[in-house]
Amino acid sequence: MTERPDTVTKVPPVSVPAGTRVPWRWIAVGVYVCVVVIWVFRVDLPTNPITIFGWLWLLTIAWNVEAPPRQHLAFVRDWWPALALLVGYMYSRGLADNLGAPVHVTPAIRFDEWLFGGTLPTAALQDAWCGDSCTWGSRGAWYDTVFATIYYSHFFVGLSVAVALWLRNPDSWLPYMRRYIGVNLLGLAGYVAYPLAPPWWASDHGYLSEPVERITSRGWDAVGLQSERFEQGPDMLLGNPVAAMPSLHTAVATLVALWGISRLRHPARWLLLAYPAMMGVTLVYTAEHYVIDVLAGYVAAGVVMLAASAWERWRAARVPT
Repeated sequence: MTERPDTVTKVPPVSVPAGTRVPWRWIAVGVYVCVVVIWVFRVDLPTNPITIFGWLWLLTIAWNVEAPPRQHLAFVRDWWPALALLVGYMYSRGLADNLGAPVHVTPAIRFDEWLFGGTLPTAALQDAWCGDSCTWGSRGAWYDTVFATIYYSHFFVGLSVAVALWLRNPDSWLPYMRRYIGVNLLGLAGYVAYPLAPPWWASDHGYLSEPVERITSRGWDAVGLQSERFEQGPDMLLGNPVAAMPSLHTAVATLVALWGISRLRHPARWLLLAYPAMMGVTLVYTAEHYVIDVLAGYVAAGVVMLAASAWERWRAARVPT
């Protein structure tokens, strides 16, 4: 981070004389995209914050390929506090289920059944869409590929927005990161205070009258892609199998949508709400979350947006004119 807390290093565009300009940026970005595709299909889908930060840094290098090395190092200087916080969140989240708090299972089941007239939404959606062989390894339909992609988008969409702001609108980068980190920390507080088992866990432990399957990555087989993290279960990468309240996937998707709606002026900006809506459907269908978790994610994002805006107005009012 730079010396002043509310500023970020601005990366000036590289000036190349007209008429002699070679499209190095697009060549570099093209190479970057090819390497990413090869990595995803040959190695794995990155979900670890450190790995994702590394790929995003390489993207900024490709975008400003003609910049001197000191400008590329500005990414590390500006981003390391955020990376440290997210890594701390990752480890804390993985340990939150070992603090001795009781795991809650039935309250979320009863709420969802009450909300939908006695039917558990996850079971209803899997009955309607999953098919006769609704298992982890069964081949999914085309929409299963869509759902798997929406689920995985959580790991890179929020940070990709941050990188775009860092490159193109540095003055908005820090306010956005304040909200992004805030949502993650609020989610962590929820996991510690109220450990809640998701539908797939409740099904595996016999709490559901109609079993459901965790089919998060079902459908990627259609494009020759699977994530090792999901294949090996929820405990990979210090995961927490009872961190369902609130749904951080929903909260981050909602944060991205609300940020875009608050900054853009085109009427089509309201279509951004389709992202958190589709994320909610994805999470319920794949047995990752209950509806109540999704609703809590919507609320968490709204609370963080309002709190950050209020704090920024309060701080601005204290600055002498």
